Amino acid sequence: MGQDEKVLVVERSVLDELGTFHGLTFDVERYLDKLFAVGAPRFMLRAEAEKDPAHKQLIPYVLMVCEGTCLTYIRGKRAGETRLVGNRSIGIGGHINPVDDAAPLFNVDYREVYMAAVQREVAEEVNVETGHADRIVALLNDDTNDVGQVHLGIVHLWTLEAPHVTRREQMITQMEFMDLDALQRVRDTMETWSQLCLAGLGQMLDSGRKARPAAIEEIPLPRTDSDPRIGHKT
Repeated sequence: MGQDEKVLVVERSVLDELGTFHGLTFDVERYLDKLFAVGAPRFMLRAEAEKDPAHKQLIPYVLMVCEGTCLTYIRGKRAGETRLVGNRSIGIGGHINPVDDAAPLFNVDYREVYMAAVQREVAEEVNVETGHADRIVALLNDDTNDVGQVHLGIVHLWTLEAPHVTRREQMITQMEFMDLDALQRVRDTMETWSQLCLAGLGQMLDSGRKARPAAIEEIPLPRTDSDPRIGHKT
């Protein structure tokens, strides 16, 4: 993390006005419309944002699925977030930086900026060598620890045509596709955000075949003795 690094944030009050939740919510569009409304998102110094619970850093968290399996990997020793080394993850993503923004200084569509950044973040970490469909299926919030209090996850579901993904980042180790039963067996080795997503993965998959729920539906935070810190790329 460089001293001058800036990240995309929204004020915590935006989330509070919509209704703060813990775990996952599938009421996606109602939240996204406000989070990306004109005047809501902005860039601020990450060094300040990491210590300021009055703001939430927006973090894409991309799950890749194919024919009943989900991509998973273990964070190696080269992971930018050293506190997560050795943890299993099912999410790809990272902070949104101003380098992602090629738009003018005024009238910026931050939702477009964000979506372009998601593609970049994924491309930095893995090679996806197949076609895919991208849907935002949930939002993820965990205020039970200091790290979670300053981050808000936007969960993407990439449905791949074939399980053809190779790593680019050296921090990604033991990458493979596993079915849900196998993932449940290794759940306790996962970072908290991945545990939360695994709990709601069945509903995420179903969301592509059903209309979106009208009301907020939450997946509660898991009870675990493992490190409560979330998984995000530095």
